[in-house]
Amino acid sequence: MKIDFYKYQGTGNDFIMIDNRDGKFYATQQHIELLCHRRFGIGADGLILLENAPEFDFKMVYYNSDGKLSSMCGNGGRCIAAFAKQLGIGKTKNCLDFLAVDGHHKAQIMEAIPHGFLVDLEMQPVQEIERVDEHTIILNTGSPHFVRISQDVDKLDLVAEARKIRYNERFMAQGINVNYIQKSGNSLKVRTYERGVEDETYSCGTGVVASYIAADVLLNAFQPDKILTKGGALQVKVNKIAPGNYLNIHLIGPAQKVFEGQIELL
Repeated sequence: MKIDFYKYQGTGNDFIMIDNRDGKFYATQQHIELLCHRRFGIGADGLILLENAPEFDFKMVYYNSDGKLSSMCGNGGRCIAAFAKQLGIGKTKNCLDFLAVDGHHKAQIMEAIPHGFLVDLEMQPVQEIERVDEHTIILNTGSPHFVRISQDVDKLDLVAEARKIRYNERFMAQGINVNYIQKSGNSLKVRTYERGVEDETYSCGTGVVASYIAADVLLNAFQPDKILTKGGALQVKVNKIAPGNYLNIHLIGPAQKVFEGQIELL
């Protein structure tokens, strides 16, 4: 079976996009893992299907690079909105309503940029935060995240440190994304290890949101103007109602098409 695919990236977090509105994509976990492989496939942090959904513009179905269905992906949500716009979905409007594994999302197409769009993605509210210690919190921003302050995030051996957390007794079965943060002027530096990818990624949208909230909780209500990831800068805007209660969360940044092609599933 030959399939048309599109490669998108959001601050270096890259995805294979497939228009599956006809429901013909049949790939197994092994197929998806191979497609995402950076040596033997197209190469990506994940694969996203765009499907039909009653009362919504589309549905987002996200697989990590290990081929398994996963929780919400913020950068993937921005990228699928740009992909939907490319496909002509919602031609007359710049706000797209779509369904993801964690519920309803709105994506505002803010402006055109080279090879894509600047996209504002509305995330789910965060109302439960576990304070582990003065340097660490655990929370769910559509995906579960462990966020810890680092004194020098650039020199940190992220993969080694993150795997101690991701594979400890508490998190081993379901996994958790691990983020280390450091204040840098008016910005926040973030590095993320993602479960399912099982490595550091250039950027993680739900991790960026988690890190922004962690800065507010752990760094004396610090609200950075930019979140600096390995793949570029993102913005987060939040309406905080009360301590531990974050509503109207928006993740803002570029979503760009890299290339498109056709591949045969063997």
